[in-house]
Amino acid sequence: MPSPQQARAQASAITSAKAGQEPEPSPTAQLRALFDRPRLSPGQRRIAQYLIEHITEAAFLSITDLADRVGVSQPSVTRFASAVGFSGYPALREKLQSITLGARSGGGAGPAEEFRGNELQAAVDAEIENLENLRRDLADTDRVIEVGRALSASTPLTVLGLRISVSLAEYFAYAARRIHPDVRLVTLGGSVAYDALLQSREAGGTWVLAFSMPRHAQETLTAVRVARSAGLKVALITDLALGPLVDEADVTFATGTGSRLVFDSYAAPGVMCAALLQAMTDADPERTQARLEDYEQVADEHHFFLRD
Repeated sequence: MPSPQQARAQASAITSAKAGQEPEPSPTAQLRALFDRPRLSPGQRRIAQYLIEHITEAAFLSITDLADRVGVSQPSVTRFASAVGFSGYPALREKLQSITLGARSGGGAGPAEEFRGNELQAAVDAEIENLENLRRDLADTDRVIEVGRALSASTPLTVLGLRISVSLAEYFAYAARRIHPDVRLVTLGGSVAYDALLQSREAGGTWVLAFSMPRHAQETLTAVRVARSAGLKVALITDLALGPLVDEADVTFATGTGSRLVFDSYAAPGVMCAALLQAMTDADPERTQARLEDYEQVADEHHFFLRD
């Protein structure tokens, strides 16, 4: 009789969505594709990031208001519009409005329009919107499946999370150890991370899964660069769509974070973790089954858990 966790691993295998109708990408995904220009200046990247994070509101701002919100000049906004392929800011704003209005018409009133409660309920609504965006992004499962296979095959597999991102990294590493023979968790930056990454590569590792949540640590960027220089590939889970961290990663899963309260919440990144873990279990089902069975035997023998 399989344990509940084994049953879930067997029953929730990811299947490719290629055969079905192509889904409409989320507004966030559309903007990432629209603004994915390698030659954007740092100031232009700030504008792009603001538009991605505030698409519903920003689509209706005047050029003056947008410049004030981002902290740049109006000519900078005009140059940004030109850099991403538009004749000027009015044309860019028209495109932004079509994206956000299309999302509303496709899915009904969004959480912000339906909200009539208190600030805590507004925070939950914002997370629901993040999850809806992630749901649209995950309609094409192929990229998750591919990265899950790569992480599963990397022995050792290094999981990196510094400062506020430690909690997500610890969760992923804890679960991954149930299905992977050698998971190495790095939660300290500087020379400690440097040593761990080099040792992982020397031991035969090929991939690092890195987490970077706001506020994004400089030492995370340094560690990712060290990993790349050592020959490791980097998969990144973050809220960022653009910037130096994204530029350094081989593949990025950008998910929204809840920012309505004093401290951010991570519903969507948590689901993204679970999706990659599922893809890892699917990549080597025989190893997954054997490891889960061994773990359940040890857990029963030593009474790790209370009986429900």
